[in-house]
Amino acid sequence: MIDLENVCYAYENEIALRYVNLHIEEGESVIIQGPNGCGKSTLIRLLNGIIFPSEGKYSYKGNEITEKVLKNNSFAKWFHQQVGYVFQNADTQLFCSSVEEEIAFGPVQMGLPQEVIAQRTEDCIRLFHLEKLRNRPPYHLSGGEKRKVSLACILSMNPEVLVLDEPLAGLDEKTQEMLINFLKEFHKSGKTLIIITHNKQLAKTLGTRFVYMNEEHELVEQ
Repeated sequence: MIDLENVCYAYENEIALRYVNLHIEEGESVIIQGPNGCGKSTLIRLLNGIIFPSEGKYSYKGNEITEKVLKNNSFAKWFHQQVGYVFQNADTQLFCSSVEEEIAFGPVQMGLPQEVIAQRTEDCIRLFHLEKLRNRPPYHLSGGEKRKVSLACILSMNPEVLVLDEPLAGLDEKTQEMLINFLKEFHKSGKTLIIITHNKQLAKTLGTRFVYMNEEHELVEQ
């Protein structure tokens, strides 16, 4: 499903990824670990088509993902529906005037029928218990509430792959438990998870495979 072949990336002269090779099969739950500054967040930004390899190749379902390819609007819509990315900082992801509009935004951009958009929005609001927040501006919410909304936004597009960067950071114990249970069910349904985390409980509970990025910005299996 996901293939990285000898992928390198650098910020100006600072290396972030060094000849990374990674193959992820459909339905895996891959935990990415490693010290701060080793390139983990760079790697998942690349997997989501936010940045592109300076060397090497990234392919998703046999399609090479490049800046040129993602300028094709129909392909970009398909790819971003397939691969959902939940940012570590939810404020980066939320921009609409209400929670309900935020959750509906992705399906609207996909061009889905209005009745499908409404159904997906309601399903995600119920799933994350956001009924009382549907008309609230996202920037007025707590950190945990924002995380729930950002997840609901991605889930409304029904992605095949869910990519998360430290998903439990800043959440209270109850919200962490809710999120872990949700991710377990998401994975059980046959979907693919890719998670950066230092949280041992999350890694142990969800991981079917573990990879490690070292201080040399290289990726190794654990």
